[in-house]
This record gives sequence, C-alpha cells and structure tokens, in this order.
Amino acid sequence: MKASLCLATAVMCSALALGACSSTRLGGPPVRSANAAPLVPAAPVEAVPSGPVEAAPLPPIEGAPLAADPMAAPANPEIAGLPPAPPPPTIGGPAPAPAAVPAPASRTAMVGNWSAQTSGGSCRIQLSSSPSLDLYRASASGCSNQDLSRVNAWDYRDGEVYLYQTGGAVAARLRGSSASLSGVLAKSGAPLSLSR
Repeated sequence: MKASLCLATAVMCSALALGACSSTRLGGPPVRSANAAPLVPAAPVEAVPSGPVEAAPLPPIEGAPLAADPMAAPANPEIAGLPPAPPPPTIGGPAPAPAAVPAPASRTAMVGNWSAQTSGGSCRIQLSSSPSLDLYRASASGCSNQDLSRVNAWDYRDGEVYLYQTGGAVAARLRGSSASLSGVLAKSGAPLSLSR
C-alpha cells in the first residue's frame, strides 16, 4: 500500500512538471506566477563590425630584461660562446657536397681474423659469428699475453668490441672501424690494437 502511494505521488509530480514545461516548449503562452516580475523587452544589440585581424608583438614588461631574438645572430659570438651562424643558403645555386661520413660499424663487420698488437708482441685473434650462449665465439693463437691467450668469446655493444676470457671476465675493450680497433687490456690497462 505504501509503495503504491509513493508511486502514485511520483507519477502525479512528474505529470505536473511535464505539463508546466510543455506549454512553453510547444509554443503556448509562458506560465507565470502571480509574484513574477513583469517582462521587460531587452534593448537591441548592435552588431560588431568584422575585419582583418592583425597581430603585433606585445610591449616588454616594465623592469624585465629584454629577450634576445632567437633568429638573430649574437652581436659578438665570442662573448656569447657560440660560433657565428652559417650564411643562409642561396636559392638556385649548386648544393654543397655532403661530408663523407664513415659507415657505422656493426657486429657482422667485426667478424673475421685480426692481428693483435700489444706491448708484449703480436698474435692472431679470430672473431666468429657462431653464437656461444649470449656471446659469440672467439679464439686466440700465438699470444704471449696471458689475458689475450685465454680469449674465447666476444660481443659488440654500443660501438665497442668486448673480448672475454674463459669464465666470463672482460679481457679487453676496443673501439674503431671494421679495419682497425684500438683499446686497452682490462686488467693491466696496457694498449691493444687490432688490424686486418
């Protein structure tokens, strides 16, 4: 009984609210209460003329340092610590030849036979493309240096060749190209160079 009474009340309230709204929505006269203020017609609004929009930089804030024009070259580049800007390219002229940039080395470019040179003499190092766990196989022959004679693996990471000994210790780190590498032995810090 209580639920049906609440439902009936809700339906009646909804019907009254919809009835009040429908008279203004359907074009009927607006329903006004007796205490409502009288309707006053609004003054006509004057249209704003349209035209082109112009942009200009804002004036500097008083007391703030002036910002440098990022497109302008510094008056004295030695003071600014920067080299002078290059001249703008000429239109229609011949394009300058690009500078010769050596091709980046890769792991596959390092594979092969190398002649190793240390302060103790020279020997042969072979870097193979055969995987050995997470490294690649390597071998050394004729090396009087004990660290180099134990080299059995290698890797190429971040532009460096790493030579590893049995047990996983780094024997040497080298940098260079596919024709020559230079670096140091890990334990002694002695210089080491590899060439084809």
